[in-house]
Amino acid sequence: MNPKKIWSNLTVSDLDRTTKFYTELGFRSNGRSDDLTSFFFGENNFVMHFFLKDKLKANVEIEISDAHIANEIIFTLSAESKDEVNKWEKEVQSAGGKIVSKPKEFGAGYYGFVFADPDGHKFNVFYM
Repeated sequence: MNPKKIWSNLTVSDLDRTTKFYTELGFRSNGRSDDLTSFFFGENNFVMHFFLKDKLKANVEIEISDAHIANEIIFTLSAESKDEVNKWEKEVQSAGGKIVSKPKEFGAGYYGFVFADPDGHKFNVFYM
């Protein structure tokens, strides 16, 4: 098997809120429909689709976990400096995200923090 591309499909409860949150953080839109809002992440344009929960659940026919309670994945966003990590923390809070763990050093040469978007999806902003 040799897939040409990989992307993520996450669920949300409010497309307008999700669109506003990721737009305020500076991510580039990959489009919007009645069922999803989508963004490009990083230099390689990793695609993250944010579907209304009922729509995705109906299509994949599996139970979707509540990201406020449990996560299958934590995405990592790279930063180029400690100052950039700290700036991300402020921008995430301003956009309506929840800081899960404050910026801190962990291990030699590692600095970062974890935040959750309004639907509970976790991201680690990380500098090394």
